[in-house]
Amino acid sequence: MAKIELKQPIVKEIAELLDGAQAAVVVDYRGLTADQDTKLRKELREAGVTYKVYKNTMIRLAAKGTPFETLDSSLEGPTAIAVSKEDATAPARILHNFSKTAPKLELKAGVVDGVTYDQDGIKLIATIPSRDELIGKLLGSIQSPITNFARVLNQIAESKEA
Repeated sequence: MAKIELKQPIVKEIAELLDGAQAAVVVDYRGLTADQDTKLRKELREAGVTYKVYKNTMIRLAAKGTPFETLDSSLEGPTAIAVSKEDATAPARILHNFSKTAPKLELKAGVVDGVTYDQDGIKLIATIPSRDELIGKLLGSIQSPITNFARVLNQIAESKEA
């Protein structure tokens, strides 16, 4: 079997992974212990993020013609890619938070909603709360004035009864 025939399924797998993805972040995982790597993979999996190690040339071939093609310049040395189809900030947030306890994990770059970010940009994206957190804050800010208004009306009604 020729080498190209062996590589095509891997390139197809990566292309399917990137198809419809909201975000992808590439990292250098050198220096992580097996225990740290296991914990990181568990955190990412629980958040619905796919995390895999691929050869850089395979990622380049799969990303060609997609918004993720801009990651090309960051694909040097050992590379792992974290991809999310649901939450655009999850890969950046989880990887950045994990790198605080495991400084050997180095964020290289990422693409979030079609925009490419360097290492500093990904760290900034990591500070954005998840979609669920933002919805919760929005609902809380909408509910607060209504609750206060109801409380005032209740106090007015109670004062007129007395």
